[in-house]
Order: sequence, then structure tokens, then C-alpha cells
Amino acid sequence: MPVIKNETEKIGSVLTGVAGEYFVAAELSKRGYIASIILRNTRGIDILCSNSEASKSVNIQVKASSSPTRSWILNQKAEDYFSNNFFYIFVNLNKRKEYPEFFIVPSEVVAKYCKKGHSHWLDTPGKNGQKHKDTIMRKFDDPDEKYLNRWDFLNL
Repeated sequence: MPVIKNETEKIGSVLTGVAGEYFVAAELSKRGYIASIILRNTRGIDILCSNSEASKSVNIQVKASSSPTRSWILNQKAEDYFSNNFFYIFVNLNKRKEYPEFFIVPSEVVAKYCKKGHSHWLDTPGKNGQKHKDTIMRKFDDPDEKYLNRWDFLNL
């Protein structure tokens, strides 16, 4: 495994994902919640989180990025996999000396956004007016920071 020698060098996608999960779990713990990172073989859930009384819980999918954009890549499953107690937490790791940014989004919002956005992309001509080919990739954007630090959405 390579050692990161300077502050501008990017880390790989696997380490970015792992770092995102640990930052989210730490932030949840700091806010008084019980946060447990789940093993890799659990479908779509990275963290189980409950209130301190363990009387209410939510499932969390973490998507982390090492770039400062307000855009994250998902797959087609995001369109159909949602429930009232399932949330995405999108993380921008930013530069290593800066604290990450957290975007807390209900899964139903992500599902609708991905479905609508992908449909629009398919209907919009690509290069030279050619029709886009369908893909399993989806995208979620929050350029206006509507979901930045919205921990209250977890309703725990």
C-alpha cells in the first residue's frame, strides 16, 4: 500500500470510502448517537445508527468523495432502494487538514432525484446530437448545499 507523502496527493477510492464511513460514525458518536459500522456483505447499509436509548434507529449508506464537488456517483439501485429509515450521507473529505463536509439525504429524495436526472440525461442529446446509451450509473448533486449538515433529518 502506498504511503501518502504530501497533502495534495489523492487517496484511492477504497480508502476514500473507508475514511468516509469512519468520519460519519465518529460524527454520529460525537452527536450522542450509537453508530455501528457494518460488515461489507450487508446490502446497501454501511452504518446502523440509533438514539442513545436505542428506541429508534436508521440505516445509513455512506458515499465519500475526495474532491470538493457537490456531486456523487451511485448506481441504478438507488432509484428503487428507499425507505423512511434509510438515509444517504454523502461526504466530501476535502483536503487532509480540513474537516469533512456531510450531506444527509433521505433515501426517497435520492431515489427520485436519480430517476428524474437519469431520465433527463437519456432524453438530452449527447455529442453530435447522438442519443445517450443507457448505463447503470446515476448521480446525485447538491450544489446549493440544501442537505449540508442536516443531521436533524435522521429524526433520532
